[in-house]
Amino acid sequence: MMIRSIKIGDAEKFWQLQSELDKETKFMMLEPDEREKDIDRTKGMIESIRKANDFLFVAEESGVLIGFITAGRGSANRIKHRAYVVMGIKEEFHGRGVGTKLLNELDRWALEQGIHRLELTVMTHNVKALTLYEKCGFVIEGVKKDSMFVDGEYIDEYYMGKILKSSA
Repeated sequence: MMIRSIKIGDAEKFWQLQSELDKETKFMMLEPDEREKDIDRTKGMIESIRKANDFLFVAEESGVLIGFITAGRGSANRIKHRAYVVMGIKEEFHGRGVGTKLLNELDRWALEQGIHRLELTVMTHNVKALTLYEKCGFVIEGVKKDSMFVDGEYIDEYYMGKILKSSA
């Protein structure tokens, strides 16, 4: 398995990974078939992340993308010390260290960029993700009540954060 920065040439594979995640889990934002197949849009998104010097890494095995992690930092002066994290890993690769490796790369990037705080949300019943995030230093900071609507039910999310270093 290889963890690396995404390339523009990965756009088709990245769209495919996200589409597969939408279908295999209810823990991602989009429902199955809600993601429009627009590879030019995916390329534009990858390019804008690279230009903004934000973070998007993928996990790859045998030429197939199996997971990703992205972090977008705030642009206003008062919030550019923080980055919001989104991660997805194909279910068959859970428990193999993919998430830990992706989060370790994120930490390395964040420290190099002077990011002080990482934050994310996770559905309260997503025990695997919650365990991973806590293992990697994230703490629950609050509950977003009825934050998602999945299969006709409102779902709570935990708001989680991680402080990387003391501020200057």
